Amino acid sequence: MIDWNQPWLLAALTPALLAVGALLHRIWVERQAKKRRRLPKHWPLAARPLANSEEARVWHWLARAFYDHHVMIKLPVTRFTLPRQREEGVDWYKLLGGVYCTFTICKSDGRVVGCLDVPGPAGIPRSTRALKHSLLSQIGLPYWVVRSNSLPTVAEIRAEFLGESEFNRAMREREMEERAIIAAQTNLRSAINRQRSSRPHSDFNPLSSNWQNSVPADARSSDFNSQWQDNNSFLMPLDSRKGDLL
Repeated sequence: MIDWNQPWLLAALTPALLAVGALLHRIWVERQAKKRRRLPKHWPLAARPLANSEEARVWHWLARAFYDHHVMIKLPVTRFTLPRQREEGVDWYKLLGGVYCTFTICKSDGRVVGCLDVPGPAGIPRSTRALKHSLLSQIGLPYWVVRSNSLPTVAEIRAEFLGESEFNRAMREREMEERAIIAAQTNLRSAINRQRSSRPHSDFNPLSSNWQNSVPADARSSDFNSQWQDNNSFLMPLDSRKGDLL
């Protein structure tokens, strides 16, 4: 019989038991990690809006103010910045990977012209605001913090982001007016076409057998011309007018 109280036996078995325990613990940790990496059949997630109500109000205002640009939402700064030293890219990405602005204004070619933040109920930490202001200003991009109840004027923000002069603002306003006129013309023509298509065909058919039989021959031509002019006084000038409707 083995005497387990012998000191030499305990001294010999202790390292072996510790090694076996370490091995079992390692196997358990690896299994847990593998389980976490496995894609679930049912994701424990739910859909949510991309912007809250405060951000949505500013978003809609920006869409009108920068109608000729693209308004990107919650874009990381690492998407439009690049380290000067490529070998430092991983380090800078670890530092800036979680830094984003609520809105980023860019041109159609993808070049950013400025960024805005909309503070939440707790506001924006001073350190975060200082970091963004320092980073963006050094690469030549304006950075503003705005709220929906204290928005700047369209002229102010476009002048800051685009360097828009008084002449450019006048040209932009003229362009907006021309867009409104074109839209009004399109709507008016659509309404006229709908009105034409909705009229009964018999009212515009001079060759109807009933009309031929009920109207004397000597009065058909003059009466029909008079009726056409009376009933279509809005439509006829449209076809003969040289210029577009305003």
